[in-house]
Amino acid sequence: MKPLLEPVRFRNGVSARNRVALAPMTNQQSHEDGSLGEDELRWLVRRAEGGFGIVITCAAHVAKDGQGWPGELGVFDDALLPGLRRLTAELHARGALAFVQLYHGGLRADASVSGSRPWSASESEGDPGARAATDDDLERVIEQFGQAARRSHEAGFDGAEIHGAHGYLMTQFLSRVENRRTDGWGGPLERRARLVREVTRSVRASVPDSFVVGIRLSPEDAGNAHGLDLDENVQVARWLCEDGADYLHLSRLNAQENTAKRPDQHTLKVFRPAVPEDVLLFTAGQIWTRDEAERLLELGADVVALGRPAIVNPDWPLRAAEPGWEPRRPPLTPKELGALAVSPGFAEYLRGWQGLVAP
Repeated sequence: MKPLLEPVRFRNGVSARNRVALAPMTNQQSHEDGSLGEDELRWLVRRAEGGFGIVITCAAHVAKDGQGWPGELGVFDDALLPGLRRLTAELHARGALAFVQLYHGGLRADASVSGSRPWSASESEGDPGARAATDDDLERVIEQFGQAARRSHEAGFDGAEIHGAHGYLMTQFLSRVENRRTDGWGGPLERRARLVREVTRSVRASVPDSFVVGIRLSPEDAGNAHGLDLDENVQVARWLCEDGADYLHLSRLNAQENTAKRPDQHTLKVFRPAVPEDVLLFTAGQIWTRDEAERLLELGADVVALGRPAIVNPDWPLRAAEPGWEPRRPPLTPKELGALAVSPGFAEYLRGWQGLVAP
């Protein structure tokens, strides 16, 4: 069995001290201009101190028009490099690999913080609603992802994860529901997958082989990821490996559950045979205990990414080494969260996560 708390190696030779990653989570702890906030730094460094082998930042927007919420970390301008360099230095000093998640919100971008009307695969209704992307928009965003990757490497990150899950821009193009285009960017899967493939190639071409490139995917229709098909996404995963992905990050509401399309099969059992052995599989979704994590490794995962459990257990990897240890479970009060390097603003945001913050 793969040892949970021993090192894991990517195919380019980069090694993490264990198979436990901090999942990327929205936290609204940076500044209005996208620069690193002290609260964001404290949050991430505390998890590195707690033994996480890989620390992945929140979704960091590659373009101002892709910003999804206030206080979002940015990676869209060289002016942001000083804060990003400080972050990577602090994470490395605690023994963790530092990964940044590269993101564009598409129709889920927030016009009140981005300053512009959202755009997506197709026009959508609402206030302000999204306009359909032009060829210029798509050419520009592919370049912006590449430049964000270049910037991330210059900042000292060990890798970057393209956010292709949860109903954001990449998912909107993959969707059979939200992508209603009839040109070279819509219709058959080959054309709906064109954007995420070209973004992956742009990112890969912008960094050296020593820099890890991954992508997060929603395996099938769930939550904000509408119009996705399991078998189509398996094919997308194959293509992304051809395009240079070193790992795939499968994000589910509950990583323990089987697929909705084929209830007798676990997600990992579907994806693992479909991609090269040297491409690592990350999995995320309600992984609380060491036993749960190790079961997922047995099913085919190489790394487990912890979200909620990491919020309330910042030293999960260190404590998991203790026989019989059981992780703390929510709800926690804002004061208790504050002792775990969760700022008041982050705690307020977490009130929208059912059952996490005590009344």
